[in-house]
Amino acid sequence: MTAPLKRSRRLTAIPLGMAMATALLVVPDITASAAESAGSAGSAGQSDAPGLSYVVNVRAGHGPSAHVKKAIAEAGGTIVTSYDRIGVVVVHSTNPGFAAEIREVRGVRSAGATRTAPLPAQSTTDVGTPKVLTAEEVADVEAVDGQDPLEPLQWDLPAIKADKAHEVSLGSRDVTVAVIDTGVDDTHPDIAPNFDRDASANCVTGKPDTSDGAWRPGPTESAHGTHVAGEIAAAKNGVGVTGVAPGVKVSGIKVSTTAGYFYTEAVVCGFMWAAEHGVDVTNNSYYTDPWYFNCKNDPDQKALVEALGRATKYAEQKGAVNVAAAGNENYDLAADEITDPVSPNDSTPSDRVIDPSECLDIPTQLPGVVTVASTGAKGIKSSFSNHGLGVIDIAAPGGDSTRFQTPAPPATSGLILGPLPGGRWGYMAGTSMASPHVAGVAALIKSTHPHAPAALVKALLYAQADATPCTDPYDIDGDGKVDAVCEGPRNYNGFYGFGTTDALDAVTR
Repeated sequence: MTAPLKRSRRLTAIPLGMAMATALLVVPDITASAAESAGSAGSAGQSDAPGLSYVVNVRAGHGPSAHVKKAIAEAGGTIVTSYDRIGVVVVHSTNPGFAAEIREVRGVRSAGATRTAPLPAQSTTDVGTPKVLTAEEVADVEAVDGQDPLEPLQWDLPAIKADKAHEVSLGSRDVTVAVIDTGVDDTHPDIAPNFDRDASANCVTGKPDTSDGAWRPGPTESAHGTHVAGEIAAAKNGVGVTGVAPGVKVSGIKVSTTAGYFYTEAVVCGFMWAAEHGVDVTNNSYYTDPWYFNCKNDPDQKALVEALGRATKYAEQKGAVNVAAAGNENYDLAADEITDPVSPNDSTPSDRVIDPSECLDIPTQLPGVVTVASTGAKGIKSSFSNHGLGVIDIAAPGGDSTRFQTPAPPATSGLILGPLPGGRWGYMAGTSMASPHVAGVAALIKSTHPHAPAALVKALLYAQADATPCTDPYDIDGDGKVDAVCEGPRNYNGFYGFGTTDALDAVTR
């Protein structure tokens, strides 16, 4: 079965080696369409130059000084917003030399463009029609006492003992998980009972919009965020599916443009909004466009790493556990080098060889962020999941091709079932789907230990994981060739980190 993906891609279970990179960390099967051309936002005398967005990083705890503000204006920049507590300023400018000029200004720590394409008009992009469960498929599911109607198809819940955990606790209404993503359809019957409107916003421009429904995806936008929200906290209410933590609250923080790009200023806004609104866990199933890896020896990319690193650190200091997907290219993130063929993905990508120790997938590789790898229905690394000793913290079900990992009946698909906008349900697969399972378990831990700071919740998350030894040899397609190499012992290795997340321990220990 298939489900939608942004940039005119579709989701499906695919053979090893066909996965292509996308900011949404789900598994696509065709290449991306070219980024749409966009209008420019110009200042006087520069109207013919493309408008770009920038982050300017100044001393944390302070807003831009009068000196810096004057320099921004003189360099042709307009301040959009300023996150003074972390010292990140969002600026628009049509001056192609803006970043280079402003980096020389006293009081500026770093500055860089957040994109390589012009500031986009928010035009709608067709993302295709999701493959949803049909009425016949729903009717074929045999109801089980004590379960929601579609729960028998959710092989992922017993894989992490969530079904047993729910007999003990569904989680606390005092805990909120923020889905920083493409938007959440809070009208969905599986999500509405647990939706936290006060902790929801639209951050696409880099500053929050809290108008009613601003956090929802548009009619032709990706269903990704809604699916993720349901995996975390779909209510146990006799309707549809059940989330990992069906008693906690979930909020939607929309950070992707209508064309499907997750830019740094939007993601910074998302973390800051979550931090200031008492969110306990954030889920991040994407990478920050336009660079799959942001290299700190590049002044623009360095500024993006710094801005987002400040935001994630601040959110954690305010009590949030930040959970993120590891990515879907079967990369060894601990290798000496990786070839990145997709960056920058908003203009003209080209092959570049990067050093993973210097070039980071953000936010997932930022300090303090929980990095999640994906497993399939047989409990081994998904064919597409990135891996790497010292990078992967924990693993969880994200699905895989049924050809590689077939679930036990009554489940019929090796992918992950979840809600889709408009009151529907459908399947997706990817580390995008693994991350919300860990976010849900973190929410259960926070429910059990309400006064635990973020660091303790993370420590319990790792300590309670079920140690999972390396799959060696890893020949997922059975062709006699090793498809990935796992390093490390049973209780900490490159495929599964500290192990597979455990929901039952989260509510009993």
